[in-house]
Amino acid sequence: MAESKNIQSEVIPKISSGFCGGIARTCGLCGAVSGAIMAISLFYGRSAPNEPFDKSYIPVQKMINTFENKFGSTNCKVLIGLDLGTEEGVKKFLSENKIEQCKNFTEEATRMAMSIIEGKI
Repeated sequence: MAESKNIQSEVIPKISSGFCGGIARTCGLCGAVSGAIMAISLFYGRSAPNEPFDKSYIPVQKMINTFENKFGSTNCKVLIGLDLGTEEGVKKFLSENKIEQCKNFTEEATRMAMSIIEGKI
């Protein structure tokens, strides 16, 4: 998303590295949703610590609600039906090719975030 807006930084892939697996395989918030929230915040977030957060809240809430309405949850464990914090869960993730499902979540979250940023949602 940053590249689509001509924002380039070597830091961008680094800061999102721990998002996969529902935040480092803790079965929490879907990493695709986390990334979309970061992208939205890049455009609506504050530029200084003393600025208010409020400007980003409405678009982030739209993102979460849109994703939940489409997929039923924003929780990684619920979305893929596996606990990636266990060896068994990781094995099933690989054997059942769940990466394709995660790619779909990522594509859709990106599309949703772009639509919100562009004022289409």
